[in-house]
Amino acid sequence: MLHLHHAPPFGVRMTTLTVTILVLLHVSFAPSLASSSLLPPIATNGQPFPWIHMRLPETVSPIHYDLLVHPNLTSLDFTGAVQIQLQVFEDTSTIILHSKDLQIAKAELLAPEGPGSLPLQVLEYPAFHQLALMSDVLLVRGGMYKVRLEFSANLSDSFHGFYKSSYRTTKGEVRFMASTQFEATSARAAFPCFDEPAFKANFTIQIRRESRHIALSNMPKVKTVELPGGVLEDHFDTSVRMSTYLVAFIVSDFQSVSKTTSHGVKISVYAVPDKINQTDFALNAAVRLLDFYDDYFDIPYPLPKQDLAAIPDFQSGAMENWGLTTYREAGLLFDPNKSSASDKLGITMVIAHELAHQWFGNLVTMQWWNDLWLNEGFAKFMEFVSVNITNPELQVNDFFLGKCFEAMEVDSLSSSHPVSSQVDTPTQIQEMFDDVSYDKGACILNMLRDFLTPEAFKIGIVRYLRRYSYQNTVNSHLWESLTNGRLKDEGFCSQEKKWYSGDQLDVRAIMDTWTLQEGFPLVTVEVRGRQVRLSQERYLKTDDPSQTHGFLWQVPLTYITSSSSTVHRFLLKTRTDVLYLPEEVGWVKFNVDMSGYYMVHYEGEGWRSLTSLLLTNHRALSSNDRASLINNAFQLVSVGKVGLDTALDLSLYLSKETDIMPVTQGLGELVPLYKLMEKRDMEGLENQMKGYIVELFRGLIDRQTWSDDGSVSQRVLRSYLLLFGSVRNHPPCVATATHLFNKWRASDGNMSLPSDVSLAVFAIGARDPEGWDFLFEKYRHSQHTSVKSRIKSALSISPLQHKLKRLMEQSLAGEVMKTQDLPHVVISVSRNPKGYKLAWDFLRHNWHTLVKKFDLGSHSISGMVTGVTNQYSTREMLDEVRGFFDSLSEETGSGLRCIQQTYESIEENIRWMDQHLPQLKAWLDRQAQGARTETQGHEDL
Repeated sequence: MLHLHHAPPFGVRMTTLTVTILVLLHVSFAPSLASSSLLPPIATNGQPFPWIHMRLPETVSPIHYDLLVHPNLTSLDFTGAVQIQLQVFEDTSTIILHSKDLQIAKAELLAPEGPGSLPLQVLEYPAFHQLALMSDVLLVRGGMYKVRLEFSANLSDSFHGFYKSSYRTTKGEVRFMASTQFEATSARAAFPCFDEPAFKANFTIQIRRESRHIALSNMPKVKTVELPGGVLEDHFDTSVRMSTYLVAFIVSDFQSVSKTTSHGVKISVYAVPDKINQTDFALNAAVRLLDFYDDYFDIPYPLPKQDLAAIPDFQSGAMENWGLTTYREAGLLFDPNKSSASDKLGITMVIAHELAHQWFGNLVTMQWWNDLWLNEGFAKFMEFVSVNITNPELQVNDFFLGKCFEAMEVDSLSSSHPVSSQVDTPTQIQEMFDDVSYDKGACILNMLRDFLTPEAFKIGIVRYLRRYSYQNTVNSHLWESLTNGRLKDEGFCSQEKKWYSGDQLDVRAIMDTWTLQEGFPLVTVEVRGRQVRLSQERYLKTDDPSQTHGFLWQVPLTYITSSSSTVHRFLLKTRTDVLYLPEEVGWVKFNVDMSGYYMVHYEGEGWRSLTSLLLTNHRALSSNDRASLINNAFQLVSVGKVGLDTALDLSLYLSKETDIMPVTQGLGELVPLYKLMEKRDMEGLENQMKGYIVELFRGLIDRQTWSDDGSVSQRVLRSYLLLFGSVRNHPPCVATATHLFNKWRASDGNMSLPSDVSLAVFAIGARDPEGWDFLFEKYRHSQHTSVKSRIKSALSISPLQHKLKRLMEQSLAGEVMKTQDLPHVVISVSRNPKGYKLAWDFLRHNWHTLVKKFDLGSHSISGMVTGVTNQYSTREMLDEVRGFFDSLSEETGSGLRCIQQTYESIEENIRWMDQHLPQLKAWLDRQAQGARTETQGHEDL
């Protein structure tokens, strides 16, 4: 599953290009007791429930499901029946499985031979979403049995389970459809099942529908049977062995376009009829990408077809259901005349992510959700590997670094968690779909690939996929497949000498330090002549030094020097070490291209020599190296390792920068400083800071054309800079954007605006009430998701408070603006200096509605909690935030990790402001004085 990064314009940390991309970019453990006592839980009928654990017992296991589902798109409910073939591992008379909000009408044990059946008593324990089927007959170890259940429920109002979705046609007619979203624990809300990833089984699915609809599922349809009353029953082929969370079905009036891959797999893209003309780009991308993965993994895609469906209401970014991947419309639909470069990049990346899952996740599945990163980290990582090869023009390597900075932002808090973490409840499972599982997972895999070499890494992961096909895995299975000893057979034994001479390379020993403990290392480097002294500690933004003790990583260090552009390598396994250079050097840069997931601090003259290099010859370092220096310098200010003056002095070189990652990282470190000031009513210093940033990038902004020309990275950077210039009232930007908006409005929105600059144009237009209303009406009637996305962002940037309030209310209502977009809208309004209090009030007042709609623990909820509050910088605001969240019960979210992250972030903001504001003011005054002196000197000439 791909979750959304709700990163609206000029967020507190603009570390990635989600600012204007606005694209789509979510081990067993001791089971918990139902209560603190050892008393058995009580079923809904008052009887004792025969199982006390959250996890299902392993006494029986499903082999095969025959599932029939009949949704009614008029009454918006569904009925169904499931027959489950079971294998028994221990004598038992009780079967425990999952069911959530289903009415069970009948449950029976089918006779092994013949038509007979025995009724089963059904006990329900809703707290754990469990059913107990009680049999009068003993189910004997080694036996095979079948149970059959009939059930019914309403189509869900949320975005999970079997839920209803609707859309409005170009003629204004509202049409309904039904679709599924089962990851992580919602298959149980559509049919009774063993809803844990290790209980893999085959599924044979039948769906009843009206003739005006079509039905889709994981497998191809084999036949359609006409039933009395004109109802049609579609029969789908039997699936491969898979986990319940990958089952999918859709009943809709979608249309499709299709192509066949070179490996003979039929690919189809489905969308609502009015938007089927926006599917060609996704279809071609999917064909290319599935062929790439087929070849790269050297394991044929095992199904005859792969459908991609654009769902009008969808909470996350996309979902990897085997053979039927589902997406937001914005993640799949593309119009060459309306969509921007970042739309093209985003859609390709989303498809690459979901198709990678067909191997990582679907073919080989984690044993339990604690190792979710084995699915999501890999899919995120493979996005970049696959798109770099299949679509080189998209320049995806320019964007990978942002994933690491994003992960580090969360991972630098004491409330972070290990990549592989113990989880128990559905809410804790949902919380695993975060930047640590996705982005940190991808970054440590990228580090490992650099460490082993891409060739050895690929051999290891192919071995892993082959060995564990149709099975479930834990971390150690991956490390065994990648271990150096095994790779010697493939001719890569020289690799260990590349790092250090000594004992054999042990991938598991290295990677356990990155997956079983939270956080990441700060490596301190001190050069003394030829000697380089190294030390490591945990990088942590906290006042509590005890939180950093006991952490030790095996760090694959890389470095270049002023004398050698060859990448040198050293594995730091201890807290301190020393390495020797062949000669004395002017500078040394560690973590080359930031391929490693760690920060570097340069003691002594280190920062000064690198700053001097950037100011005199910044192209001596790669774009990624420059971006990582900017990030590390400013982040080290937070923990007192680097003075603010040092970081700001380094930022001066940015006036010469033109590459996307260093520019966006520079803005990502500087903009949050005035965002914190906005919350403290210090207009003078705030304007001084804004002035410095605009002046720093003015040359680059003024060189941008208001067009769609250039490479993808140039176009994405243009979007970013022109929006920034417009929001910051840079006169040339405001003048051009105003002129273009007036022309566009005069044409009633029919004039073709360059896609990449339209957000800046709309943002200026939304500043007055008439322009805002005009944009809102264009949003209402547009059939282009990319245009709607940019209008929505522009409306949220507006300074008109009554309009901002209306925008959030409209998103919650879900009629004009889809409720799926509400998290983005609320966070975007919270970034707006005129809207941050409105967003906080909205979040508080609608909390219970939001939790019900988006699910406790989901990325949508955590994104709103942290997004709305993490720019707060006063003790009063912290007290207000604490007051609200402390008033919640555990059932309504008091224990969420995102709340702890919020408290930590606000504490850090307060601490930063209290410690560094005087320094910041003094530095800005010196810059202003220097500029005045220089101007005076020119006048004297």
